[in-house]
Amino acid sequence: MLRSSFIIAIVTFISSHTFAQQADEIIGKYHLPNDLDIEIFKKGDKYFGKIIALNNFEDGQTKDVNNPEESRQNDDLVGKVIIENLEYDQEKKQWLNGNMYGPEKGMVFNLKITEMREHEIEVVGSKFILWHTLQWEKI
Repeated sequence: MLRSSFIIAIVTFISSHTFAQQADEIIGKYHLPNDLDIEIFKKGDKYFGKIIALNNFEDGQTKDVNNPEESRQNDDLVGKVIIENLEYDQEKKQWLNGNMYGPEKGMVFNLKITEMREHEIEVVGSKFILWHTLQWEKI
């Protein structure tokens, strides 16, 4: 009985550790097609992303001038959290149910990350019935 309990504990530990490793593969820095660099990080059991570099984004824009909330239009873009609440789905091996704020349009989109590759990730953004698939380069 003691031996079987020990084996169950070991298997549970290994499987939960493997799950955490797979889920945490997304953590890192990425270059987006709109020239922003972001860093994805974990907070609790969800994943978030903040802008870490602008790379002459939108011809030098540094403030959140397109934010629909007038009081936020003077916020700095660097450091701004633009990805929120991504959750890892172990069965689908995808990060789902997230939101991403696009500062170039001042809009929030649904976000999921569908595939991890060695040097890039595949991202799907959607709003209403429109969706767009992008590749983000790992840096």
